[in-house]
Amino acid sequence: MQNTVPTSIRRLGNLAVSSLGLGCMGMTTSYGERDDAQAIVTIHRARELGITFLDTAEVYGPHNNEELVGRAIAGRRDDFVIATKFGFRITADLKVAPGLAGLDGSPDNARRAVEGSLKRLGTDVIDLFYLHRVDPKVPVEDTVGAMASLVTAGKVRFIGLSEVGPKTIRRAHAVHPIAAVQSEYSLWERGIEAEILPTLRELGIGLVPFCPLGRGFLTGTITSTQGLGAKDFRQGDPRFRDGNAARNLAAVECIAAIARRHGATPAQVALAWVFAQGDDVVAIPGTKRVRWLEENAAARELALDKADFAALDAIAGSIAGARYNEHNMEMVDR
Repeated sequence: MQNTVPTSIRRLGNLAVSSLGLGCMGMTTSYGERDDAQAIVTIHRARELGITFLDTAEVYGPHNNEELVGRAIAGRRDDFVIATKFGFRITADLKVAPGLAGLDGSPDNARRAVEGSLKRLGTDVIDLFYLHRVDPKVPVEDTVGAMASLVTAGKVRFIGLSEVGPKTIRRAHAVHPIAAVQSEYSLWERGIEAEILPTLRELGIGLVPFCPLGRGFLTGTITSTQGLGAKDFRQGDPRFRDGNAARNLAAVECIAAIARRHGATPAQVALAWVFAQGDDVVAIPGTKRVRWLEENAAARELALDKADFAALDAIAGSIAGARYNEHNMEMVDR
């Protein structure tokens, strides 16, 4: 196949990346059964479509997602910008759910994690190395200081943070420039707009929204937990449970109406909205199928009008349910 969509570039701080990224987590973790062959084909197709910013993490699997990405980019490493994350304590005892033993933002863990990620990804440098979650037992200055030393050593090019609050962003950025902050941001999750996004823009830090399609809900194709596998992450998602899914269908209907007017899909409208939030915003919708990848890629060409934005902006106040369960909410915006 040949490129069918021209490559466009955005910047996360000083890191140049494709204007749309690819979240790889669901290829091995959280969303149904694995199909490694299909996932690798999808990553190769992403490259043809100019989507070269790949997002993975040590904890996805754990480890097997990085291994999959490593196999997919073998022989073509220079064609991709690779982001991965650390910050959990990985245990060999899978009785600890599953293979995790809490947060670990220690300098020792940063140094240990980067070596494992480099090996699994089959590369000698990681383009963007994130702290996945802030460890409350370790001052963020210590964690970022260790990450900065990895930049000095040539093992990491840029560093980032995930799911952090504005005070932490400032403290970290004072130690070493932060290129990007990863956080959930979409038509049904706009909590970062009050304080976090203004802080990023003040400091010149890029935003990498994950779940820009609301874990599939905003596409209109998955609007309940019915039919999802027992291990699917969304089985415990508050917005899919306890009657919230039925209440959230109004948002999907609004998006679908706009999509019909443009001859587009709801997913493309939801992504076009995120894409329009600024040149410092690079979404990473996840998929393991070429069909959905190509649909997502086409969203870069969809131009919404003022009436569309007005209708879409009204969605935020109507969403029912927290974005995570109570345990996971305790680890965000620290």
